[in-house]
Amino acid sequence: MSGETIYLGNIPYEVSEDELRGLCETFGEVFSVKIIKDFETSQSRGFAFCTYITEGSAFKAVMELDGRKFQERVLKVSQARPRQTPRR
Repeated sequence: MSGETIYLGNIPYEVSEDELRGLCETFGEVFSVKIIKDFETSQSRGFAFCTYITEGSAFKAVMELDGRKFQERVLKVSQARPRQTPRR
């Protein structure tokens, strides 16, 4: 699966992966959505990643969602970058 992954920042802490998937699917077919959670508390860290089937859908989502209000928070959306630090 090639696809294209985007970063969604400043998401509400209580939002579910299904709610984010619904938002993201308005721009194209979504392969996966993953909310990043704190290792110790399992609470949302306020950001997530969404992988689209096509690059065009991901590009459109970034253009449309960055700066958009979602559940009283202004999203920060960009193309995902590779991890800089190793996982624990």
